[in-house]
Amino acid sequence: MSMNNHPFHLVDFSPWPLTGSIGVMTFMMGMIKWFNNFNMNLMMLGYLIILLTMYQWWRDICREGTFQGKHTLLVSKGLRWGMILFIISEVFFFISFFWAFFHSSLSPNIEIGAFWPPSNITPFNPFQIPLLNTIILISSGITITWAHHAIMENNFSQMTQGLFLTIILGIYFSILQSYEYFEAPFTIADSIYGSIFFIATGFHGLHVIIGTIFLSICLFRHLNNHFSINHHFGFEAAAWYWHFVDVVWLFLYISIYWWGN
Repeated sequence: MSMNNHPFHLVDFSPWPLTGSIGVMTFMMGMIKWFNNFNMNLMMLGYLIILLTMYQWWRDICREGTFQGKHTLLVSKGLRWGMILFIISEVFFFISFFWAFFHSSLSPNIEIGAFWPPSNITPFNPFQIPLLNTIILISSGITITWAHHAIMENNFSQMTQGLFLTIILGIYFSILQSYEYFEAPFTIADSIYGSIFFIATGFHGLHVIIGTIFLSICLFRHLNNHFSINHHFGFEAAAWYWHFVDVVWLFLYISIYWWGN
C-alpha cells in the first residue's frame, strides 16, 4: 500500500538525531573539561555541532511542511497537541521554582535571620527596571496578538510590523535584564534568596531568548511567504510560547520582585 493512502507523516531517514546526540555529548564533555581545566575549546565545538544540527533539522521540517505538503490536517493536529503538552511541562518546570520560593519565604529558617528577604540582602526596587520589563513584555504580548490577527486577515505588512516589533521588544527585555544582573547587589551564592532569584529569573530570561529566536525564524519564513491563512502553525506555536513567557514573567514580578520584597 502506498504511503499516500493515509494522512500520517512517516519521516524520512535523517542524520540529524545522530549529529544532535554527538553534539550534546561533546558539549557535556566540554563543560566538564571547562569546569576542571578552564579550557572551552571542546565545549564550543559541541555548541557549534548543536547549532548546525538545529539549523539543518529545522530547515528540513520547514521544507516538509511548506513545500512537500507532509503536514496534513491530522499531522498539524498532532503538532498542536505536542506544543500544548510541551508548554504544560514548562509550566510545571517553573512551578518548582515558585514552590521553592514560597517554601523559603513564608517560613524563613533561622540561618537566614528568620525573616524575608534574608539579612544583608538588598533586593531590587520593583518599580524601576522590573516594572519597565513588565511593561515591555505586556506590550510584546499585544504586538504578537496583532501579528496573529494580521495573518488571519491575510495582511502581509501588518503581520511583518507586529512580528518585528515583538522581536525588538524581546531583545530590549534581554538587554535590560542583563544590565540588571550586572548591577545586582547580591549573587547566586547569597543564601536561598540569591539562588532562587537568579535561577528563576535566569531560566525565564533564557526562555525569552529562545522565544525571540523562534519569532525571528518565523519572521524570516513570513518574508519568504511560508505562511498563509490556513497554514501558519509554526508562527502560532511561537505565539503560544511567547504568551506563556509573558504570563510566567507576571507571576515572577508579582511574587519575587514585588511581594517578596
